[in-house]
Amino acid sequence: MLSVHSVSKRFGGLQAVLNVSFDLRRGEVVGLLGPNGAGKTTTIRMISGYVPPDSGRVEVDGHDTLSDSLAARRALGYLPESAPLYGEMKTADYLDYRGRLFGMPRAARRAAIDRVIGRCWLGDVRRRRVGELSKGYKQRVGLAAAMLHGPGLLILDEPTNGLDPTQIRETRALIRELGREHSVLLSSHVLPEVEMTCDRVIVLARGEVRADERLAELVARHGSAEVIIEVSDPPGGPEGARRVLAGAAGVAGVARVERDGQQPGEAGWSRWRVAVETANGSGRDLREPLARAAASAGLVVRELRREAVSLERLFASMIVSQPGDDERTTVHPAADPAEGRR
Repeated sequence: MLSVHSVSKRFGGLQAVLNVSFDLRRGEVVGLLGPNGAGKTTTIRMISGYVPPDSGRVEVDGHDTLSDSLAARRALGYLPESAPLYGEMKTADYLDYRGRLFGMPRAARRAAIDRVIGRCWLGDVRRRRVGELSKGYKQRVGLAAAMLHGPGLLILDEPTNGLDPTQIRETRALIRELGREHSVLLSSHVLPEVEMTCDRVIVLARGEVRADERLAELVARHGSAEVIIEVSDPPGGPEGARRVLAGAAGVAGVARVERDGQQPGEAGWSRWRVAVETANGSGRDLREPLARAAASAGLVVRELRREAVSLERLFASMIVSQPGDDERTTVHPAADPAEGRR
């Protein structure tokens, strides 16, 4: 449904996107991830035909976005992070206007408007002016407009922006449902949202693709199992605990032993994350050797559990792990003003 072939884009002296390639098949929900300035917005704008690539090509449902731009645009629906709406128009009138822009016959527009108003929970505001709606309702109007003409490809940029918790759950379920009928490219800063809705992730950093894999395969290949352990500090303080734990885990190919920054522990106690590199999704369970080592050193174990690596931690490690990256920051100068705000 979507083919991106080696696209590149430069703004002045800055290479915003470099040789990015990926495909989306019908029925896939794919997450597009990357830190601020990674090239996500520029990539989306090239796919939508808003910005032409300097090199490479983009095809939507077989239509080139440059040589067959109109057909390509008809085959996609795009929800930007801040949906461009006409505040003076009523919800149903705005959707009717969007349908006319796509050349939909009157009867087809009416049926489509009823369908998307129902699917996006807009029945209560059908006759209200868009400018009077809350941010969450406006976001849903934008989603309804993107879906209206039944495109094969949906591009959703932060689709749950401004929604309340109930609406977020409903929208995530809708995205999964839409994935059975469309190809969906989802850009989001909310990593749990990507985990809950996407089959596959594409990670961009500094304008290049760092990963393009199904979520389970990504975690199996790049992730590591972790053991969370909280122990009493020895007389030497927390660093003494680190040496004890590292010594116990060293024979098992430990990846790292680091303080748990999310919950550092109270005075006299320290919490640690002990990570073991995995092979094909498996890794040695270090809970028993860690518990024995702590007991032998006279440390009291207050918590000991195994934890699967999260997409958030995996994502953070991937975007700073390539040669030439500055590990002090994952943000580089913006490719354009919109990219800098991402």
